[in-house]
Formats: sequence, C-alpha cells, structure tokens
Amino acid sequence: MKVRIVLDIACAWSALGYTRFGHAVERFRAEGGEADVEFLPFQVAPTAPVEGELLSEVHRRVFGPSVEAKTARMAALAARSGLEMNFDRAVFANTLDAHRLIARATAQGRGEQIVHRLFRAYFTEGLNVADPAVLERLALEAGVGAGGRAPVAESDPVSAGQRVVRELGVTSVPVFLFDGGETLVGAQSEEGFLAALRNAAVMVGAPAGVAPSTAG
Repeated sequence: MKVRIVLDIACAWSALGYTRFGHAVERFRAEGGEADVEFLPFQVAPTAPVEGELLSEVHRRVFGPSVEAKTARMAALAARSGLEMNFDRAVFANTLDAHRLIARATAQGRGEQIVHRLFRAYFTEGLNVADPAVLERLALEAGVGAGGRAPVAESDPVSAGQRVVRELGVTSVPVFLFDGGETLVGAQSEEGFLAALRNAAVMVGAPAGVAPSTAG
C-alpha cells in the first residue's frame, strides 16, 4: 500500500502534518500494516535565495509585526506533536536541492528518514537547507549514500515530480494521497492519518493489522 505526500521543507504546516503522519504510520506498522511512502516536490517560495535569510525577518517584512503572535501559536501547536519550531532561528532558503536530496534518499529507501531530518534542520536547528555542505551532512546522518547533483531535465526526478504535482492540481501543501483514492489535505490529526492508513490497506487488500477505523 502506497502513500504519496506532497510537501515542502519550508512549509510549517507540511512539517506539522508530516510529524503527525509519522506518528500514525509508526503505529500502523506496529499493528502489522505495510505502507510505502513516496514524496512529491512542491515549493512554496521557488524564488527564495540559496544564500538564505532569517525567516523571522521575511515574516515581518511580508506580514508585519503581528506575525510573531501567529508563529508563537504555531510553535505551541507543533510542540504538542513533539516538533520543536524555532522561527527566530529558521533560515528562509530555496528548497530545490532539498527536494533533490529527498528523491535521492527515497531511491535508497531512506526517504522518510531524510524528510524528518530536513524538517528538524530547517525549523529546529536553523540550518540553511540550500547549502550543499549542509545537505550532504544531513544525508550522511540519515544514512543516504552519495549521488551527483541531478540536472534539471526530463530525467530529473524532481522535475518529473513537479509535473505530477501540476497535473494533480495541487496549489498548497501538505497533501496526502492514499492508495484507494482517499486524499487528506493539511495537518490532520494523528488519529485521522491512522484511520486513512487502515482504510487504504483494506481498499487495496494489503496487510492492515486491524480493522479499518473511522476515527478522525
């Protein structure tokens, strides 16, 4: 059973949604369920600089000083799911190469691990995820083997993924597409994700571990 997730490392709701999904899929697998997770790339700010700048400064420039109260609420919400968000440390930077690393890691069976690591790097540690040296260090930490920088071409898995995302009509993230046809948008609850995993397993006849649930 497959789940495709459309997300961006620079998106706080993607980070929270994926954290909750991660808890849910861990419980699902502990029940005996099987799920393959794939990632489709989306950039909330495709023109963001590679050199990066403090996210808090970008927020104040675009949204005004009142944004600090909103980010504080977001950080408190994320903390309840075990995700530390330090908006005063986060570096606003281009995520294209981060998506290339996700594609590389997924091909090696380490996609879930590198996405978790990238979100922690961006929102918790304040690392520049556009910096090649940072990305290679994160790859090493997540057990991802070496790989050359893929050119932006038809053979580039990120370009192919972006094309799929456009065909799906996705305009905001995160989006979770489950085998069997169910789609969840946004940072759903952990119980909602677990129910979707169980139901999808039943729909495709994959091992589900337990009976489907309608909890959400």
